Amino acid sequence: MTSSTIVPTNRKDSHEPNRTTAVIGAGAHVPAGGHALAAWCPNWAERLGDSYLSGTSCMFLLHGNVRDLVPLLPPEADSKPEEGWGTMPDFLSRELFGQWDIVLTYDVGKGLRPLAGSDGNRLRTMVQWLTERLGAATGWPREPDAAIAAIDALLERNLIDPPEKRKRIAVVLDYAQYLAPAGDAASAVKAGAGRLVRLLSWATNPLLRRVNVAIVLLTDAMAEMHPRLVANPAVTTIDVPLPDAAERERFAVATAKAAGVPGDQMDAVIRMAALSGGLTLESMRAVIALSAREGTRPDGDEFARRKKDLIERSCQGLVEFIQPRLTLDAVAGHAAAKERLESDARAIRRGQLESAPMGYLICGPVGTGKSFISECYAGSVGIPCAVLKNFRSKYVGETEGNLEHALDVLRSLGPVVVIIDEADAALGNREQGGDSGTSARVFSMIARQMGDTRYRGKIVWMLLTSRPELLPIDLKRQGRAEVHIPLFYPQDQAEIEAMFAAMARKAKVKLAPGLPGPIDLDLGLSGADIESIVLAARRKGLDRAAEANQPPPDTVTAEDLQAALDDFMPSAQGLEKERQEIAAVLECTEKRFLPERWRAEVSKPGGRARLQERLAAIREVISS
Repeated sequence: MTSSTIVPTNRKDSHEPNRTTAVIGAGAHVPAGGHALAAWCPNWAERLGDSYLSGTSCMFLLHGNVRDLVPLLPPEADSKPEEGWGTMPDFLSRELFGQWDIVLTYDVGKGLRPLAGSDGNRLRTMVQWLTERLGAATGWPREPDAAIAAIDALLERNLIDPPEKRKRIAVVLDYAQYLAPAGDAASAVKAGAGRLVRLLSWATNPLLRRVNVAIVLLTDAMAEMHPRLVANPAVTTIDVPLPDAAERERFAVATAKAAGVPGDQMDAVIRMAALSGGLTLESMRAVIALSAREGTRPDGDEFARRKKDLIERSCQGLVEFIQPRLTLDAVAGHAAAKERLESDARAIRRGQLESAPMGYLICGPVGTGKSFISECYAGSVGIPCAVLKNFRSKYVGETEGNLEHALDVLRSLGPVVVIIDEADAALGNREQGGDSGTSARVFSMIARQMGDTRYRGKIVWMLLTSRPELLPIDLKRQGRAEVHIPLFYPQDQAEIEAMFAAMARKAKVKLAPGLPGPIDLDLGLSGADIESIVLAARRKGLDRAAEANQPPPDTVTAEDLQAALDDFMPSAQGLEKERQEIAAVLECTEKRFLPERWRAEVSKPGGRARLQERLAAIREVISS
């Protein structure tokens, strides 16, 4: 079986090995300047090969899905999972550096060791060469500083050897975040500044770039690596994505056959693979094996539950996935907002992604149903809904690493609606603040992803906040959160009645015919207030029946509802609610979203300016 491997050929005028091309197997001819990595090789491997052969870099930082399985054989091989897929170090040693003289790996757990795949002769040759320079294998260093120093000595000696004796050496440093962890210069002295300096010297050494030396660092999250290493132009950073649909299908079919899944269920296996975006191949293996053992359908309801659990666990609880059960038809009121959202949902369903907005800013006073309308929008589109939870950590670099992984999963899931509640607090801003720049970096990562037009219609951002004026303008501009939809409390009796009916359905409470009747709009009831009133009315009816030793009533009566309304005290935070309402009006991007009284106000000459003055005055009163 041939393999894809970077094999440098020799110059005609000397014995000095030179990077000229990548070939398939030994002796294959490739036109000068070309490459011949097989089509089945991952795209990230092709990028690594191109960068190496061009002389751009000899150090590569692979981050992202580096702990997953990687294909080792072409699709036509029809191989078993244990033969056709392996770990990242397996792929590097067998495929990318399959014909190199020395492939040496190191991690803080296992120490230094050669990598030769299943080739026993190649392994013995490597061990013999390394033993001559490092001594017996039992004495090879395991401690990080000593191991990096030993590798440095090997590379230096290889440079001064005569050209005809020089070896082609690939070094794979696994779990590299523990060798050069993120941190400032002061803490780096204790955390291994010497290792960082050696890594940087390898990356920038022009002699190493001229000979056949490649250094590959593997890390789960680029944010966990020291920023000086990541930002160095001599280091090529390569994101290893989650598997695409074609790779998932190939692996799922091979795994299902090996697990004994009946042939008549292979269509279900293929459907499961298509729906498994966001899962690693290792996770898919677990799902298929469990399905085969329990005799359940691979694409059944149990799969959806397992997928949700596996993705949430892989994200370490940073993302919660919701499968919306309701559509925008379940939303009471907000007619203009519903009309716009339904129109966009139809466009996405038809595949007209170019007309879909990158994201929405849903704002308005507390209790207006911002989260509910966002989830219902996802239900109308028919796609999953992901809630980005608190990804912040007290440890340096971990917050950015958490967010990096969550974004990787979201990119592989699409299409998906991403809800960020309390967005003004969650997303930070460009200011450094007192958190060593974490908020600024988080803001930059979110803003960059929100503005990536490749994901238009695939990742739909929903920023929810009652304080939209606190959100940085960078996130609210066109090309990110493009459509700003304000939500308000019910504005007329029809909306009040619709809200009471919706809250009664939600609470599984039946209102007597004719209820709720006329409601004082000056109460300024929110959806949450109305739900509380409905539940209170239900409790009053149950208490009254219990005192009279009668069966519980089937419906809420007018008497019980009136008693609950009389007992209800609206929030005393009148100025706070007014501030939130005015801020929502000022953020609105389409007049049709506004109730009539606000539409008339902003249409007056100087109307927006007066609202801004009122907002500033309220802010001063509240903060004083």
